[in-house]
Amino acid sequence: MIVDSAVYRHGVRIPVDCSSHDYPALRAAAAAEGGFVWLGLYQPSGVELGEVAEAFGLHRLAVEDAVKAHQRPKLEQYGDDLFLVLKTLWYVDEDDAVETGEINMFVGHDFVITVRHGRGSQLQAARHYLEHTEHVLTKGPVSVVYAVCDTVVDAYLEVVEDLQEDVDEVEESVFSDARTKDSARIYTLKREIAEVRRAVMPLREPMRRFASGTVVGVENEEAAPFFRDVMDHLTQAAEAVDTLDQLLSTAFDAHVAAISVQQNDDMRRISAGAALVVVPTLIAGVYGMNFEHMPELQWSLGYPFALLLMGGVAAVLFWFFKRSGWL
Repeated sequence: MIVDSAVYRHGVRIPVDCSSHDYPALRAAAAAEGGFVWLGLYQPSGVELGEVAEAFGLHRLAVEDAVKAHQRPKLEQYGDDLFLVLKTLWYVDEDDAVETGEINMFVGHDFVITVRHGRGSQLQAARHYLEHTEHVLTKGPVSVVYAVCDTVVDAYLEVVEDLQEDVDEVEESVFSDARTKDSARIYTLKREIAEVRRAVMPLREPMRRFASGTVVGVENEEAAPFFRDVMDHLTQAAEAVDTLDQLLSTAFDAHVAAISVQQNDDMRRISAGAALVVVPTLIAGVYGMNFEHMPELQWSLGYPFALLLMGGVAAVLFWFFKRSGWL
């Protein structure tokens, strides 16, 4: 489905006398006086995108990628046109889950076509920003590429901040005195960080190419500082992802070590408790043997003496274990 279609000229959105599905008319209106078309599609069918491809001369392989989605971030050149794939991210805090979407961009000298997949790939903010920033929009289709990339990468930083809060919670739980079961949550967070990594890392090379002005059709020197800003934010996100992954690995190691220490403490306490029972039992066992000739067997105070001996030995053992930290 078409979310929005517009023709821009000299940094301003201009009215057109045709429907949003009349692609040849839209392109003809944009071609006059150096304008361009921005056509926004959301999860189009193969037939819908095929009509767009025919009107704008899109490459067949790029169209197939845009219909199927689930592509890794990349930048490809098809003649004079560009095909850019971006992964979109948003965080569901209740589930400690990072959800993903996708934006495919076809960029020509007089058009930009954005194909979105997933509910987290809205571009209203990018379009609103450009339509209220005339000096940026006058740069043509490259301004849309910048605005979309900037919006997507800023969302990466927001996701990383949310993950940082959860990692802080895990660290606090792992190093607390309470007995916690953090291994499952650590695994979940590491899996979600891997999802973020798959979106962030492959995008660094396309952004580097935009920032250095080595992409054919985007050699505009005035655009380079804008893409360098996006590249800077992307680098921040990449570094933060690596840091969070290392912190979780450290937290998991600390969690395993804490479990081992707790188990050792438990074994010491169990051993100490067993000793408190075993020694009196040994004494009782000795005096319970049915031999005719035994010391103090006929002694009238033998029974109280045996009980006192059991209690005394148990008390000495208890004092020793307490002092040693076993109890």
